[in-house]
Amino acid sequence: MKLYFELLKYPVFTMEHVNQYYDNIESARSTVKRLIKNGLAVKIRNNLYTCISGETDAPVASRYQIASAITPTSYLSHHSAMEYYGISDQIFYEVYVSSNTMFRDFEFDGYTFCCVCSKCSEGIEMVKYGGGVRVTDRERTVIDSIKDLDKIAGLEEVVDNIQAVSVLREKRMLAYLECYDSQFLYQKVGFLLKDQQKHFGLSNNFFQICKDKVGNSKRYLTKDCKEGKYDANWKLVVPSQMYYLKNGEIRHDL
Repeated sequence: MKLYFELLKYPVFTMEHVNQYYDNIESARSTVKRLIKNGLAVKIRNNLYTCISGETDAPVASRYQIASAITPTSYLSHHSAMEYYGISDQIFYEVYVSSNTMFRDFEFDGYTFCCVCSKCSEGIEMVKYGGGVRVTDRERTVIDSIKDLDKIAGLEEVVDNIQAVSVLREKRMLAYLECYDSQFLYQKVGFLLKDQQKHFGLSNNFFQICKDKVGNSKRYLTKDCKEGKYDANWKLVVPSQMYYLKNGEIRHDL
């Protein structure tokens, strides 16, 4: 029981954590097996464990803490980061985890942890007093959500989440756009943020930079948009009726 209380200091622990108290890996493994058998701990995936709370009989680690401990470089991103910040009011059972090291998707405690290959190492924050949670900052979260809107969230959810974000720090936005260095991403960001320029606190220069990066390529905003309205400023074909729910009302943007 003494070790159990020691391990409670770690929302998520590995065999290496346990071995600190034994300096013998076989003894550490046997101890973890006993903890699991006695209902004091549970295996999340290979070499990743969490204690079971004596008060709630539930895992001590939150899904956010688990996501941040899957690999040495893993962190919350996309709509899971939106959820962590309280921006998204929808409940999802997929936790999106970016990482430099790929891992297989897995399920634990009713959630599916989905791996997203990270191509940018900037904009990741360790949350103070967050129990080890790492998450993309709001600017990186917005950029990632727009970049992968066809793969992860979908246009309506992304637009809805973006509208709930307050001021965006322009220098960081440009830094992440430069990191990805994608013409299409500059197009999408410019188009989706322009109408709310004052709300986000973005300058005319920001949108001019985006526009200068667009080039001559004409694209569909989403893969599901087979026909729609062509926006000449951003060289994008967008759904004829882009809308999102805001304060209980349907707003038509085009």
